Amino acid sequence: MSDPAHKIIIITAPSGSGKTSITRYLMQKFRELSFSVSATTRQPRPKEQHGVDYYYLSTEEFKSQIESQDFIEYEMVYEDVYYGTLKSEMNRIWNNDQIPVLDIDVKGAENVMRLYPGKTLSLFIEPPSLEELEQRLMKRGTETPESLKKRISKASMEMKEKENFDTIIVNDDLQQACEKAEYMVGLFLNKPNENR
Repeated sequence: MSDPAHKIIIITAPSGSGKTSITRYLMQKFRELSFSVSATTRQPRPKEQHGVDYYYLSTEEFKSQIESQDFIEYEMVYEDVYYGTLKSEMNRIWNNDQIPVLDIDVKGAENVMRLYPGKTLSLFIEPPSLEELEQRLMKRGTETPESLKKRISKASMEMKEKENFDTIIVNDDLQQACEKAEYMVGLFLNKPNENR
């Protein structure tokens, strides 16, 4: 399926836990990493750019790419809102002799780990509490009361999956969480692949 040297770093968390901030920190620390741009059917937020933050697709385009088996993983995260990782994006990064960093949903992360056993490092970023997570999401100012309720309910379910990942990092102090992630990634990059 892939070259034995191909490694993948997965960063997953409930929405609002700080995984994007930690991902950005890691990208600055390790030149060999490259951010894997996910595809989504959600609308861009202000300042987000197509091909930089996400590949923004219509629902029809996304479903057509599912039919063509263009994704290594995809999920309908909320009703009619899809996210996925394109095979072409992974190959683009590997062809540049870099390691993709996937900032993805918990279910998608589990699918990638199953697909590439022995080649992934998975970090689960955990909020200090659901109450703190709710406060962070409210501060963003991008949630309606209904969408906030959905996100908190989903986060509660996702936190039950945390033991499935290599490392759990509680993000109660962003700098410490970033440094722990940096340490784990440093170990992984220097470790030979496990060919299982």
